[in-house]
Amino acid sequence: MNADEPREPSEPGAAPTHGVPVPYRRWGEGLESEAIQQIERACRLPVSVAGALMPDAHVGYGLPIGGVLATDNAVIPFGVGVDIACRMKLTVLDLPLGDLDQNQDRLRRAIEAETRFGVGAAFTHRRQHDVLDADWAVSPVTRQNRDRAWAQLGTSGSGNHFVEFGTFTVLDPAAGLATGPYLALLSHSGSRGTGAAVCDYYSKLAARLHRELPKELQRLAWLSLATTEGQEYWAAMELMGRYAAANHALIHRHIARHLGAQVLLDLENHHNFAWKERHRIGGIDRDVIVHRKGATPAGAGVLGIIPGSMASPGFVVRGRGNADSLNSAAHGAGRRMSRTAAEKTLSWKEANAVLRERGVTLISAGIDEAPMVYKDIHQVMAAQADLVEVLARFDPRLVKMAPSGERPED
Repeated sequence: MNADEPREPSEPGAAPTHGVPVPYRRWGEGLESEAIQQIERACRLPVSVAGALMPDAHVGYGLPIGGVLATDNAVIPFGVGVDIACRMKLTVLDLPLGDLDQNQDRLRRAIEAETRFGVGAAFTHRRQHDVLDADWAVSPVTRQNRDRAWAQLGTSGSGNHFVEFGTFTVLDPAAGLATGPYLALLSHSGSRGTGAAVCDYYSKLAARLHRELPKELQRLAWLSLATTEGQEYWAAMELMGRYAAANHALIHRHIARHLGAQVLLDLENHHNFAWKERHRIGGIDRDVIVHRKGATPAGAGVLGIIPGSMASPGFVVRGRGNADSLNSAAHGAGRRMSRTAAEKTLSWKEANAVLRERGVTLISAGIDEAPMVYKDIHQVMAAQADLVEVLARFDPRLVKMAPSGERPED
């Protein structure tokens, strides 16, 4: 079957909504009203069990970015997101901190040589990784896109994806190193064009399976994991998780090798994914599917990375296991300005002034990723002090993103 060939429904229709939303909690102040409406609509789905809204929340497709939703044996493609398994990876290198100033050109060359940015970005000389030996026939989409995925293996894409060097300050040895400052590499990207193709195919399939849903809920259409379609999507999502991890592994491995550096520490996590987890909900322990769309896993003792912007710090955190958040936390600062608004109202003159003040060198980016489009990361972190504790801080110094004019892939 071709990936774009329509299918007939294999599961019966369901009542389109609960009478009232299932319980959810939200963190942070001044959240967009539409983002709140999106999580409330999601909590009305007949498969929904519980929800949460993180302090970096803003409007997304279906679920808001920063939305967390637990469902009963069902997965929502738009609840996972377009960029399946988008993730963070941080590598601490044994290079002197002085290289951030004295050898910045060398660091820049390493980034530009060892990854690629932009929609459709690919390597002429393809990279190798064990993920290519996985079973790519788990769905028609992954089967048809394996060659595309191979060409894009080790690339970074566009949108809010980045690769950057900066100062990593360990505040608590639980982060994995002795306290003090280090030079580190931080990256943010996901499953590239293949992940987007998986989302496109299965979100449309889910919508056909649930024609009973009103217009405002169509992007929340789900696939039952008791069906062939649901199992197919789950297998494709899991593969995209491995693929996104491989992208980061290659970026970091090749940059470290390019610089002749040794790795002192590696940390990483997904934040656009669905997990099979057990939670106590309504006084009952039950197995659920937890969607974290732009949300970081924050179970008790779990380490995660929460970035800020190109001119503000990110943090390595340890989860507190807060049950009300379904063991989740924010995945970044969160946008306070849309891309369209940024392009209409911001200028590089003001953006560059902020970057100079913060000591950040920008290799490339669009104005829609300027520091001013993001919320104050310190306020976001303060709003979720009951979800995570900070173990270390990363301050960007040399940043590369896709150049202006690229369509966002996040």
